[in-house]
Amino acid sequence: MSTSQQPDPRDRPARLTVGVVGAGRVGPALAASLQLAGHRPVAVSGVSDASRRRAAQLLPDVPVMPPAEVLERADLVLLTVPDDALPGLVEGLAETGAVRPGQLLVHTSGRYGSKVLDPALRAGALPLALHPAMTFTGTPVDVQRLAGCSFGVTAPEELRLAAEALVIEMGGEPEWIAEEMRPLYHAALALGANHLVTLVAQSMELLREAGVAAPDRMLGPLLGAALDNALRSGDAALTGPVARGDAGTVAAHVAELRKHAPQTVAGYLAMARATADRALAHGLLKPELAEDLLGVLATGTDGAEGDAR
Repeated sequence: MSTSQQPDPRDRPARLTVGVVGAGRVGPALAASLQLAGHRPVAVSGVSDASRRRAAQLLPDVPVMPPAEVLERADLVLLTVPDDALPGLVEGLAETGAVRPGQLLVHTSGRYGSKVLDPALRAGALPLALHPAMTFTGTPVDVQRLAGCSFGVTAPEELRLAAEALVIEMGGEPEWIAEEMRPLYHAALALGANHLVTLVAQSMELLREAGVAAPDRMLGPLLGAALDNALRSGDAALTGPVARGDAGTVAAHVAELRKHAPQTVAGYLAMARATADRALAHGLLKPELAEDLLGVLATGTDGAEGDAR
């Protein structure tokens, strides 16, 4: 082998055996990224056909087995189940003796810190909360997206370096989140990412209704620029009729939404009110224009007799 040739990670001795409990969209991707770093996935649990297909695609030749057997085989166990199922899963594994002393137990919930793993800690496990701030598709592209992805990291102080090292091995950037701040941290991510999908999907539907043949092509450059501007400049990036105080245009928007997509009116008004408040607070919306605008947002009309339906 030439000196310039990079070694194949599969040729390196594996440092940890890795198991996955819950083969949703996240677990197999994280295990695959750990495999690229030289670790060895050895077992995965999954119930649905979709989860088994994901495991087969991202972790070929890794056997599917019950959670207790996954823990029996693995030094590092990824608990990648829905938030509401996590406490019960941890308690059950600890009570049945499935948890081994010295075993690294990692959950990927944004909502919880490491305290949710206390039953496993009492059984001798090493608890880590590593939440990737990324949306997952359940396909191999997820492994690539982990490069440079921020992870919300929470762990006992003595395990902080180990937690951060695992994130770096997966290609991510560790960001320390205090235990008591986990719910707020997760709310912030949901507010941005989850609601963004809803807003974009609604916008595309309305553009189709307006006769636009390729709403994704129209929105792509606009939303990309808006996101980039917002990340760079925050509220200073606000534009549009609300920030300008253009009450007549906003009233026309509401009237058209009531006619063509009444299910979007409540969301439009709520976001417009939030935008107006921020624009006022940052001096973008002139106070003399705010009164009429806020009147429209309060009533959903331009203030004339009758409503705008």
